[in-house]
This record gives sequence, C-alpha cells and structure tokens, in this order.
Amino acid sequence: MSEPYGFILKAKTRPDMADAFEALFRAYVEPSRAEPGCIEYHMLRDLEDPSLFVFYEIWASQAALDVHSALPHMQQFFEQRFDYLERDFAIQRVEMLSASSASR
Repeated sequence: MSEPYGFILKAKTRPDMADAFEALFRAYVEPSRAEPGCIEYHMLRDLEDPSLFVFYEIWASQAALDVHSALPHMQQFFEQRFDYLERDFAIQRVEMLSASSASR
C-alpha cells in the first residue's frame, strides 16, 4: 500500500486578484474533499496578508493527488495560474502524524 502524500501549499496572489482566487478555490473545496483519495483538504487565508492563501492537503497517495491534479478545472487553473498569482506556488511536503479529523 502506498503512503499518504501530504503538503502545505502557499499561493501568493496578486492583491487585485485575491478575492477572485478565493471565490474560485472556495468552490473547489467540497468537491475536492469528496474525491476518493482525499483525506484532508483545507483552504486558509492569512489574516495579516489577505493576498496569501495556504492549502493543507493530505491525499491517500501520490497517485490520488495525480488524479486530482489532472481534473480539467485543475489543469485549466494551472495553465492560467499567473492571471492570479504574484509568483509560483511554494510547496512544502509534510508527514501526517495524527489521525484525520475529517471523519469525526
């Protein structure tokens, strides 16, 4: 069995596109959580810098994340990401040491 694949992704948006980015990705949260390989999916917005978004994601495997990333809306966003972003994503791999809270 493959290991869970977890990461923290930081998205630094252009200030004038922050609200549009939030609206776009807020609509993706629940569908992403419903995907078979999703263990945790959280979208956060920094209170001191509202143009900074943080995603905390745990997927059952790299393969499950690959399926998510290949979805048409994710591919379209990736191709157009610099319409929203000031710079490319900063991604930090993490290991999930505690049980998921999603099933509580």
